[in-house]
Amino acid sequence: LLGASMIVNMDSVTEIFLKLLFLLSVHRQHMAVAGNKYNCDDQLVSALPQSSFSSSSELSSSHSPGFARLNRREGAGGWSPLVSNKYQWLQIDLGERTEITAVATQGGYGSSDWVTSYLLMFSDSGQNWKQYRQEESIWAFSGNTNADSVVYYKLQHSIKARFLRFVPLDWNPNGRIGMRIEVYGCTYRSEVVGFDGKSCLIYTLNKKLSNALKDVISLKFKTMQSDGILLHREGQNGDHITMELTKGKLSLLINLGDTKTHPSNAQINITLGSLLDDQHWHSVLIEHFNNQVNFTVDKHTHHFHAKGEFSYLDLDYELSFGGIPMPGKSGTLSRRNFHGCFENIYYNGVNIIDLARRH
Repeated sequence: LLGASMIVNMDSVTEIFLKLLFLLSVHRQHMAVAGNKYNCDDQLVSALPQSSFSSSSELSSSHSPGFARLNRREGAGGWSPLVSNKYQWLQIDLGERTEITAVATQGGYGSSDWVTSYLLMFSDSGQNWKQYRQEESIWAFSGNTNADSVVYYKLQHSIKARFLRFVPLDWNPNGRIGMRIEVYGCTYRSEVVGFDGKSCLIYTLNKKLSNALKDVISLKFKTMQSDGILLHREGQNGDHITMELTKGKLSLLINLGDTKTHPSNAQINITLGSLLDDQHWHSVLIEHFNNQVNFTVDKHTHHFHAKGEFSYLDLDYELSFGGIPMPGKSGTLSRRNFHGCFENIYYNGVNIIDLARRH
């Protein structure tokens, strides 16, 4: 992880020119990676070692999870647990965080053992699990109707995880649970920075290059702390924009500071999400164009008009991620810095973490 107490300055003309060339290069690389996602369908399970497979139980050594590879006939021809009930699971360790785009299942080779429906769970650690959801609810996958036909399912939303668990819900009533599986995807490339609750990462913009009419900020975060500053930008008169985690919910606060000049538009506070301190990755997107603002947390978006607030804000050309460099300037002394991880911080297309690493 990258130490977060770093400053990125863009003051000198020469430095600006060199960094513009660098950012153009980063943009091209980012576009290339994005393009590769269309081919993110490599087979991920077939080449894994036996040690990458585990399960809740096994009927016998010839029914162990290592025999659960799609289209393979070794052992008894697939995985079967000791007892067929809804407390069983088959787990694979992909070795690193991976983008998963599809899954496929079969029953046990030449048997009466197959699963007709199952849940898919994923984790970065192998201990803290999350269930795959679709259409805002936990998604039960349709499984097999015989032992050898392959049922392939393209995920509506790709998963980024190291560990996967298949949890059988129903199976052939005339047989038992039996599974062979394949997972499709590709290596997930990301930039991650860790914050210890005492640090922050500062990005200083050049005033001439900054476009105040349009701002797009995106990032992912993961934490087990319920409170902390994710983003802060402040002006000379107490004006500030702050994105803060409070009791597991994420708030976007826009404060004009000068209530005498703009009493009706002095403050906007939008809150989204809940239980965001669950140690899973959550995505954030802030889009501001003219006075229209879109604030998105995971898949939930709040659209609002700033009613001129952003045009009033006299902000410094400096963004602080993970905390406030000089707390107390606008009454924020009691607020905590962020303790956890950020992934892929982008400001108007600029990869902030990668830029900090290189400069």
